[in-house]
Amino acid sequence: MRRSFLLMCLIAGPAFADVTSPSGKTVECYCTDTSGSRVELGQTICLQVDGRMFMAQCQMSLNLPMWREVQQGCMT
Repeated sequence: MRRSFLLMCLIAGPAFADVTSPSGKTVECYCTDTSGSRVELGQTICLQVDGRMFMAQCQMSLNLPMWREVQQGCMT
């Protein structure tokens, strides 16, 4: 199960990477982690927020990149 989830994340990442504006230009959309590093759309990382640790995926919502919790706790 865990292996399937990781494989889906790796395959799905590039599919969400390009966003095209109405003018036809490609817009780079991405999330940032707590250190300010770039995280690509579709990529899943462990986040720690207010003492809680969870796996979160970088996704688009209403044309904005955002973090969505996908699993409680973090994989080791």
